[in-house]
Amino acid sequence: MRPADTGTDRSGPGAFDVPSGAPAEAAPEPGDPRLARLSLNQKTVDRWSVPQAVDGCLRAGIGAIGLWREHAAATGVARSARLVRDAGLRVSSYCRGGFLTGHPGSERSAALEDNRRALDEAAELGAPCLVMVVGGLPGGDRDLVGARERMAEAVAELAPYAAQRGVRLALEPLHPMFCADRAVLSTLGQALDVAERFPAEAVGVTVDTYHVWWDPRVYTDIARAAERIAAFQVCDWTLPLPADALMGRGMVGDGHADIPALHRAVDATGYTGDIEVEIFNAEVWAADPDAVLATLARRHVRHIA
Repeated sequence: MRPADTGTDRSGPGAFDVPSGAPAEAAPEPGDPRLARLSLNQKTVDRWSVPQAVDGCLRAGIGAIGLWREHAAATGVARSARLVRDAGLRVSSYCRGGFLTGHPGSERSAALEDNRRALDEAAELGAPCLVMVVGGLPGGDRDLVGARERMAEAVAELAPYAAQRGVRLALEPLHPMFCADRAVLSTLGQALDVAERFPAEAVGVTVDTYHVWWDPRVYTDIARAAERIAAFQVCDWTLPLPADALMGRGMVGDGHADIPALHRAVDATGYTGDIEVEIFNAEVWAADPDAVLATLARRHVRHIA
């Protein structure tokens, strides 16, 4: 990988893609219509605050941002909302709610209350959806069926509040390797089985290419999802996986997922929303964030737009 913060032009001759180090093509200019649906998920530039990420989006010509709770809290939710609004950016999603698999009692009550607060924050920020990482197995628990039932019951408690706040719960299935600790929803079909119990304006799904690309039923389930798709997130599946598999996401085009095909399938449902790049990757996080944005803009116009 090319060292971070080299001072090299991030988009012209001599620029390099992050994190591959491959010579870069020219980055699209701000205002390029091919960037119209591109959104930056804030985790992709994790060391940037909300003000820095907003400024970075403006420099790169990216019109939308997916905000994270810890960043919004550090800046202040009201100030974050004002910064995004004054910059003329859209909020594509708010990350994250969930962790709803706890047993009845104080843990479950606290989780429900925290998710209501997250919905309040999302509404203040103008986010159309709250991405829900629904939770894994509680410590020492092996009852996967029970965990899924408790999660669905919690969604039922939250759905009316979400509808009241005008923010959709966007249930996100995660790759099965995260079933024990993060998400007992492992396929898009499982997420839809829960979401379809509720009005579409209250509960939808997140389609994240990293988590669904492997699923032999994914294209059937994307077609089934249709109006339920609340968020579309993209990044690639790269090998070898790091010791912390959560950090194994790659830049679009660097891995094994057929992201263009997944994008076509999502758009074929009538989805016209933002396409949000969400990358957890130590090399990406260590790189110059402006170089990261230039790379993801290049990859967007090459592989998606």
